[in-house]
Parts: sequence; structure tokens; C-alpha cells
Amino acid sequence: MILVTGGAGFIGANFVLDWLGTGEEPVINLDKLTYAGNRETLASVEGDSRHVFVQGDIGDSILVRRLLSTHRPRAVVNFAAESHVDRSIKGPAAFVETNVVGTFHLLEEVRAYWAALSDDDRADFRFLHVSTDEVYGTLGPHEPAFTEQHPYEPNSPYSASKAASDHLVRAWHHTYGLPVLTTNCSNNYGPFHFPEKLIPLVIVNALAGKPLPIYGDGMQVRDWLYVKDHCSAIRRVLERGTVGETYNVGGWNEKPNIEIVQTICRLLDELRPRSDGKAYADQITYVQDRPGHDRRYAIDARKLERELGWKPAETFDTGIRKTVEWYLSNAAWVGNVQSGAYRDWIAHQYDRPQTPEVA
Repeated sequence: MILVTGGAGFIGANFVLDWLGTGEEPVINLDKLTYAGNRETLASVEGDSRHVFVQGDIGDSILVRRLLSTHRPRAVVNFAAESHVDRSIKGPAAFVETNVVGTFHLLEEVRAYWAALSDDDRADFRFLHVSTDEVYGTLGPHEPAFTEQHPYEPNSPYSASKAASDHLVRAWHHTYGLPVLTTNCSNNYGPFHFPEKLIPLVIVNALAGKPLPIYGDGMQVRDWLYVKDHCSAIRRVLERGTVGETYNVGGWNEKPNIEIVQTICRLLDELRPRSDGKAYADQITYVQDRPGHDRRYAIDARKLERELGWKPAETFDTGIRKTVEWYLSNAAWVGNVQSGAYRDWIAHQYDRPQTPEVA
């Protein structure tokens, strides 16, 4: 059995579904169910005896201790995090509380649990911490991609809080011997992505006839990783990764944001043409850039391929087509997650058309 934290969020839920779809090992799924946590994403495993969902906070030491002692997991995979840059600018306290303090409490409970295991179980146990490329800061147009040796230079409250959590995980390994693994991924996209991020928001706004807002000049460059590829990479690191090591996970798909938006528009022109015959690209509009917006991220994932034999299965062309098709086929899911707290946040955040979070 494994314990997954943050398993109702975008990447965590995809991981849970992927894990249960590829094997029989049960999952304990701990999620606080903040605005981005969505039980509906997990509807296909409701009632599955291999999936036990628990609503709760990684900072709740008593709850985490009880889950560990009751279910005796062989591994913990930690996705739990506040992860929206714009939200971190508006309210950094929640990011420090979850990503730093919450990770500390989780590590302490896991350390105590691990220390009490038998010698064989201690040797087999793993704590896998899922992080982001944003901890490395920003790159110039022609600088080499981030490797695992790149210094940490976070530029937002979100990335600073994730950098802090990475340092805690590293310290708990070097100080206490906790068998940890860390992954730092590039921008994910795919099914069940909350529609405040670039790709799902562009799809949703385009279909609704709304503006497609682009920060600044739209030339911010990101490396894009299909979420199911990310899930397979995490499984590989959990299975074969060297304790104490960090592995960058990327899709080898560096693209400027405006190109992403134009690609989505072309796919929608093909798959769901506008009733007036016009191109979806006509809806593109440029808005003021956000403070401290990193210009370029790029992941060098050669270590993961060289040492563990992993590389992404999807190109950007295949992954983005699958993503657009998924959103076209799952309008009910999109409609449900756009209700309530999400709409309140958009109204608070923007006095202009909905602007996508692009990391």
C-alpha cells in the first residue's frame, strides 16, 4: 500500500487513477480538498476497495500519524501543495503554511513511522516528494536547460515555498537518513486540469466565446509535460530511483505561450468550429504582465533517461490533441469545477478578462 497526499488535485488525481489502472496495490489518498481538489475527478474509483480517500491536511500530525500506523504504507508520494503563482502573490501565507510548515509536519510523522519499522521494511520504504522546475528561477533565451545541479533561485512566493520544502526533504535525508526521492517537473497539462491554468482556460474560454487573454507579449517559454507521462516518470523513480537523488522530469517541448494558444485555436477550428465560421484565434487578447513573471523555464531530463530509462511517450502534438479532445468530451466536469469558489477567486483576482496561470 502507498499513501498519496494531494491526490485529488490535478497531478495527484491523475497519478492515483494511473496507479490503480496499472496495478493492484491500494492507495490511501489524503487531500485537504481546497479549491483545486476535486473528488469528481476520482469518480471512476469511488467504491473501489483499493482506494481509500481521507479528507485532511498534511499539517495535521495526529491524522497523518493515525493513517501511517493504521495502513502501514511502504511509500509516501507527496503531491500536496498550494501551486498557483498568482494566488501566492495575493496571499503568500497559505503557501508558507502548506508547502513549508505542512511539509515539515509530514516529514516528522513519516520519519517517526519509518524509524519504527523493521529493518527490511525500513530498507524498502521511500518518501517521494513532487516538486517543480520553478525553484530554479528563470533562464535567458539561449541558456542551457535546468539540470539537477542548477542553483535554486525562486522568484515568486509559490516557488520560494516549494524550494523551502525541497530543502527540508533533502535535510531530513542527510540528517536523519530518511530514504527520500525528489522530482522537479516542468509545466503539466492534460485531463482534469483546473481551468485557471493556461491550456484548460484557453479551451474553456474559446468555447464560451470569451477573450483568450495572454500575459505581456506571450513569449514566455515553458517546457510542457503531458500529465500521464509525468505519472509514469514518478512510478519509475519510486521503483528504481537512488535514495537521496533528485530527478528532473520534462517533456522536451519548449514553446512560447502564444504558440500554445495558437495551437489550441487551430485544433478547436478543426474539432469544434465556431458557428460564425471565424477562427478562434480572433479571440486572442493581450493583457498586462504579472509581477516578477519568469521569462523561460526549460528542463534537462537526461539524467532520468540515462539512469532510469524513462522518457516521455507523448510529443506535444499528440498530447495537446488528446487534451483538447478530453475537454470537448467532458463539458460536465468542466462546468462543475467552474462553480463556487473558483468563480469567486476569478472575480477577486482580475478586473479584466480571465487571465491564465502559466507558471
